[in-house]
Amino acid sequence: MSEFIQQLINGLSLGSIYALIALGYTMVYGILKFINFAHGEIFMLGAFSGLYLARAFGVDSPDIPMAVVILILTMMITSVIGVVIEKLAYKPLRKSSKLTVLITAIGVSLFLQYSGQLLFGADPKSFPEIIENVSFNIFGATIGSNQIVVLISAAVLMMTLRFIVMKTKMGIAIRAVSNNLTAASLMGININNVISFTFIIGSSLAGAAGILYSINYPSIDPLMGLLPGLKAFIAAVLGGIGNFPGASAGGLIIGLVETFTVGYLSPTYRDAIAFAILIIILLVKPTGLFGKKEVEKV
Repeated sequence: MSEFIQQLINGLSLGSIYALIALGYTMVYGILKFINFAHGEIFMLGAFSGLYLARAFGVDSPDIPMAVVILILTMMITSVIGVVIEKLAYKPLRKSSKLTVLITAIGVSLFLQYSGQLLFGADPKSFPEIIENVSFNIFGATIGSNQIVVLISAAVLMMTLRFIVMKTKMGIAIRAVSNNLTAASLMGININNVISFTFIIGSSLAGAAGILYSINYPSIDPLMGLLPGLKAFIAAVLGGIGNFPGASAGGLIIGLVETFTVGYLSPTYRDAIAFAILIIILLVKPTGLFGKKEVEKV
């Protein structure tokens, strides 16, 4: 029983990080109908932003208020990076084919990976302990306070996103553009502002995920965004790409399946299982668990 609870908490903690990244994928797809494969590198830049901010502030011991400041500043930094990428790389290609945009996204991803190696160095860096990790014993399972912080932070961020999308004017505009971009434009909605805001929100969530991931796994490197980014994409597809609750649920499912695979089968299969899920969902239900079939007019 204790082993099950341990793996459950580990899976939920990891899955909540995947969910935050997956929300960025699904937001961009909902608006522009393409996959931003550079999103994993925004996650990586979030981790490095947190590292250098901690060094700049001289954080050499756990400090919760400073950790909150670092999280907020990191989200601001990654949101700016996301908007710059959208303006420079994606905006000029809005009328181009989806294949062109897809190749560009992969190019941006590779550019950020190797630029990161040039700027930060290829060797792994140790992320500072910005929050004290205290262990709790729950039914025989050892639960770290870092995991609790990750779960609470992710839940707050996802609820904030839901509030923005469902209760604000910009959220209404996002839903309108997602439903029909042309009609929304004719109704007076500024499409450019909506797209920029979407990249701001998606990139800030990825930056937050980078900090939360680094708290639990305090070794970061310029290629760290590759696998989490791909797994978050799988989570978005699993839940139904373009569906916010689906992306959150997909992230949690992928995190749980991966963790239970490591705990009960073998760590060798931890990456393979995620891609197996992608293949299965594409074969059985291509629209995802929460996705709906769309009729495409030709």
